[in-house]
Amino acid sequence: MASTQNAEQDPNYPKLTAGEHARIALNVARMCKRSLAGENADRSDLERKVDRIIDGARKRAEKNGRK
Repeated sequence: MASTQNAEQDPNYPKLTAGEHARIALNVARMCKRSLAGENADRSDLERKVDRIIDGARKRAEKNGRK
């Protein structure tokens, strides 16, 4: 059974391109793999990468919105 998407999107969350979705999915998968390694595995570098991807998308949305 497919889940239904919420019609409203968080206004602070930018619209992502397919490439950004793929990069985030890859980093989340790597985070999951590291969490299987144990509690002491550091995932902060991957979390920062995801944050940078989202920040870049937010900047792009602001730049395109001003035109």
